[in-house]
Amino acid sequence: MPDAPVMQEVLVSGNRAAPPGVADSATEGTVSLRQLAVRPLLRTAELLETVPGVIVTQHSGDGKANQYFLRGYNLDHGSDFATSVLGMPVNVASHAHGQGYMDLNFLMPELISHIQYRKGVYAADDGDFSSTGSARIEYQRTLKAPLVDVSLGEHRYRRVLAAGSAQLGGMDVLGAFEFAGNDGPWDQPANLRKRNAVLRASNGSTENGVAVTLMAYQSDWRATEHVPERAISNGEIGRFGALSPSDGGVTHRYSLSAEWAASGTAGASKVRAYVVDYGLNYFATPSGFISGASADQHEQADSRVTWGLDARHNWQLRDVELSAGVQLRQDRVDNVGLYETIDRVRTNTVRQDRLRETAAGLFVEARRQWTPWLRSTIGLRRDQISTDTSATGGRFNLGNGGTASAGQSSPKVSVVFGPFGERANTELYANWGHGFHSNDVRGATSSTHPSDGSPADRLALFARSTGGELGARTRPLKGWTSSMSLWQISSASELVFVGDAGVTEARGASKRHGLEWSNSYTPNHSLTIDGDVAWSHARFKVPVDESGGAHVPNAIPLTASLAVNYAPGGAWFGGLRLRYLGAYALEETNQERSTPFWIANLKLGYRLGAHWQASVDVLNLADRKANDIEYWGGACTRAEQRDGSCGGGIDGRLVHPIEPRSVRVSLRTTF
Repeated sequence: MPDAPVMQEVLVSGNRAAPPGVADSATEGTVSLRQLAVRPLLRTAELLETVPGVIVTQHSGDGKANQYFLRGYNLDHGSDFATSVLGMPVNVASHAHGQGYMDLNFLMPELISHIQYRKGVYAADDGDFSSTGSARIEYQRTLKAPLVDVSLGEHRYRRVLAAGSAQLGGMDVLGAFEFAGNDGPWDQPANLRKRNAVLRASNGSTENGVAVTLMAYQSDWRATEHVPERAISNGEIGRFGALSPSDGGVTHRYSLSAEWAASGTAGASKVRAYVVDYGLNYFATPSGFISGASADQHEQADSRVTWGLDARHNWQLRDVELSAGVQLRQDRVDNVGLYETIDRVRTNTVRQDRLRETAAGLFVEARRQWTPWLRSTIGLRRDQISTDTSATGGRFNLGNGGTASAGQSSPKVSVVFGPFGERANTELYANWGHGFHSNDVRGATSSTHPSDGSPADRLALFARSTGGELGARTRPLKGWTSSMSLWQISSASELVFVGDAGVTEARGASKRHGLEWSNSYTPNHSLTIDGDVAWSHARFKVPVDESGGAHVPNAIPLTASLAVNYAPGGAWFGGLRLRYLGAYALEETNQERSTPFWIANLKLGYRLGAHWQASVDVLNLADRKANDIEYWGGACTRAEQRDGSCGGGIDGRLVHPIEPRSVRVSLRTTF
């Protein structure tokens, strides 16, 4: 019996695409440390833009989770894209601000070893929040040399990172500490302060070894939220102005994780376990002054402990490679609440709940090479979610709560034809599967709206999705990998928990299809060029209101990116990235649309001998004036409230501008 392969983990030094014979779809791959090292970043979460087609923006302060877009989905803060770090799921279920809330601000880019990504619902080990895909982020176990990196930039940007590793008691021990601050270009300074630390002890390798990791992250900030565009155009506030002086928040994430792996002739096993202490108090004024002279600020509070494990085993049974696993997660939420506030002081409790949510997933997958040019993977996944929710506050909320439970079985199929060609460099793929995102459990246990006591329908725990994809991957030239995919996905419901109102809303069933073309070219060891184009078409299956509109708001139909990384190992290095966002519908009729734009970021560095290097990042290189995000909705400015012209709110464009051109300089030493 041949040795069993170890869990299909492929690291590629210069190319995102998996080599022939490994991938199960045209839209999966691995981003290496070398590609990440020279990438200019405005925000940490932009690391996910290395995944072809992913767009990362922000509509609030930088201490908050980013906004994500992929495959015609406005993912909000992560509702349909699952991300894990060291095996710990980052998406937060039944979160105070939004379902699947995915805050990646605790990442340290310098510690990442690779990002492994998949798109679609075709892998059996991908569960909740993975309708559009998933990303697994892993950290290094050792560093080549200890380092200290100091960065300074405009708008009081500053960052200090110290990291290193050593052998202690037969273990590899890695430690890192980060402090960062930033005011941003906003008229009211963001006063962002971030503290971050990692301590990791490991022995052996990821295939045969153990690792234990401690992480601690804290952040606080003041936010400039999206505002009515008319408030800027009429001069009430400046382009970088705010309506509320006290929006922002505080958050923390403390975690302990451990992993064990062993492989040999009997197969390969891996077990990962984790516990996370998480908290957020977030203050926002999305509607301005509709209610009166005081801004309509609210607080969303979340305090929980999450623990879980992921255990899996691979083995070879004759000609079939089998894998099976179990995933368990429990969120013990002491408080998840929505409060009315004035200048961050609570004045009324809209809803306050305590809950326990348990999610279990079992999966099995069989992979067989039928002929030299045909292989298949068949998988089955079973998920079960149960909850016990109790209302602890809110005048109209106290009758809500109770228990709920539901499950879903998700079959998966992938068929690969190839490789073909003289150099065995072309493969064709066909994929199909079911997936889901869970809904906030408060929507499944609430019979009244907490804001006014009106009746509310209890909603399903699962929003099922069905997806399919036809793709091709080829290598037309040495060093050039090109992939194309035609995909479609249907969602049974666009159910989302609206943290601003404390309720779950049904947005209706939807369908999407699209075409993606992704390229990665490495002509030599020094240069890598990545280029991606993604087109999508997103519609509700049934028009949502009397207007007859079926467009899905904020579903971006066209994106493109081009990244050039230059890292020859000599004195000079750098990276340039261009990103394009096409116009998208702001409301269901598509009469109101966003403004398309492109933006470029540049990094240029020089090594000053063996132990020193300097670099400069120029962000928004061409100083484009555009908006990171645009919405359509009702709001009221202070002047409109004062002169009585607002009424119950004026529908209009709500915008959050991209930051102007800024320069950041870094100096790093290793020893």
